[in-house]
Amino acid sequence: MVHLSTVTHKDEGSVNKLAEGVKKVHLQLANDDDNFTTSVYGSKFAAQDLPRHEMPEHEMPKEVAYRMIKDELSLDGNPMLNLASFVTTYMEEEAEKLMAESFSKNFIDYEEYPQSADIQNRCVSMIGRLFNAPVGAGETVGAVGTSCVGSSEAIMLAVLAMKKRWKNKRMAEGKPCDKPNIVMSSAVQVCWEKATRYFEIEEKLVYCTEDRYVIDPEETVNLVDENTIGICCILGTTYTGEYEDVKAVNDLLCKKGLTTPIHVDAASGGFVAPFVVPDLEWDFRLERVVSINVSGHKYGLVYPGVGWVVWRSAEYLPQELVFNINYLGADQASFTLNFSKGASQVIGQYYQLIRLGKHGYRAIMSNLTRTADYLSDSLEALGFIIMSKKSGEGLPLVAFRLPPQEGRNYDEFDLGHHLRVRGWVVPAYTMAPHTNNLKMLRVVVREDFTKNRCDNLINDIKQCQQLLEKMDAESIKRQQEFIHKHHTASGKASHNHPKYRREKHSLQGKTGKTHAIC
Repeated sequence: MVHLSTVTHKDEGSVNKLAEGVKKVHLQLANDDDNFTTSVYGSKFAAQDLPRHEMPEHEMPKEVAYRMIKDELSLDGNPMLNLASFVTTYMEEEAEKLMAESFSKNFIDYEEYPQSADIQNRCVSMIGRLFNAPVGAGETVGAVGTSCVGSSEAIMLAVLAMKKRWKNKRMAEGKPCDKPNIVMSSAVQVCWEKATRYFEIEEKLVYCTEDRYVIDPEETVNLVDENTIGICCILGTTYTGEYEDVKAVNDLLCKKGLTTPIHVDAASGGFVAPFVVPDLEWDFRLERVVSINVSGHKYGLVYPGVGWVVWRSAEYLPQELVFNINYLGADQASFTLNFSKGASQVIGQYYQLIRLGKHGYRAIMSNLTRTADYLSDSLEALGFIIMSKKSGEGLPLVAFRLPPQEGRNYDEFDLGHHLRVRGWVVPAYTMAPHTNNLKMLRVVVREDFTKNRCDNLINDIKQCQQLLEKMDAESIKRQQEFIHKHHTASGKASHNHPKYRREKHSLQGKTGKTHAIC
């Protein structure tokens, strides 16, 4: 039969009963030393602030350190919703595993890690051939190249090579070499301005206009003089993704008998154009193109940061810029701005190149182009003015702006702020100088931006517009101030040194330029 038992007090039946006076319920907070038999959140660390300014005196268990930092990082935005950035946010698990297994390898140590060095050489060869580089191993025949931390370092190296080569030629001719200049678009990425400022080179800018967002070839060539070290052409501008006409610049130089070298900044387009528009001539097929950089961590489909730079031949990379060392165990040549770096990203690039092959890259870039065209058509149907090119004439991105309208209380920046509240990072910015402060928005279509996610974005843009249409100017202003202060990292930031804060020094700098997010 079922036996029903009484639930007794814990002290009933005890030999040593407690006195009635102490049989009271007490609230007691745990203050025992941690023995970590409970969860991380039961430890003392969960009730303390994480160290911020000074290294702690004592250690903490690895599980606690991991969880506390992971929880902090959970406050970051979702990389997949960051449509401002070209940087890769998805790689296969196998690639991630290979890269993680190489974290401890210092790539610069070629003697200790010869296979990693050989893998870089394979990547240089594959990328060089993708860009139709000359093949060979002679003094003046055959392309040379190297991996970099990103396109910024690659561009710095290319500019150094152009400047040194120009200087050597001027000195050999007994001419002054103290006023080098470089011709480039006003829409260049900020790393070009860094290069000119750091290496003391004058900028000769070809300014964009309200209806032209790339260089004009004729104007570009007309700016060339005896002090010009080279011309920069961009295969996919940061602002609108449009390809500059490298062939037209090349042909004009040849027509005028000028030997001015061209460097192609293919940071974004170098892994897109060869697969989407293979007949477009922009690379080493053009005789004045002497060097090309590309970002592996953009459409090369590798996590940041890895870039590549390739020269047409060794004659365009002066020997005095290359350092020969033997203190890592063997003789080796080095042409980098930094020295040590991890091997992981180079290995990740090799994985993608052999895993996907030309067919795989072509399939991915074709899908991105289709998605970008779909988004462009959808935004145009909503009344936006499209500033980017379609159908492979530029990068798979969509640059757009609101049409002129009397009485509208909001602009592109207001729309961008409202999208941020919904989780999307869609940058709003002003176009390059001399474009009448043209405002615009930009969506970068990356590998993980599927059509389904694209539909979600279109729907949110439509809803944000509908909300803004119902608001008066004062309400929009107050809400924008609130969003900027509480929903953006820049608005909440307090760690910047006072000397370099935005309110003290305008982002425009000496040239009056502003920079798009890349």
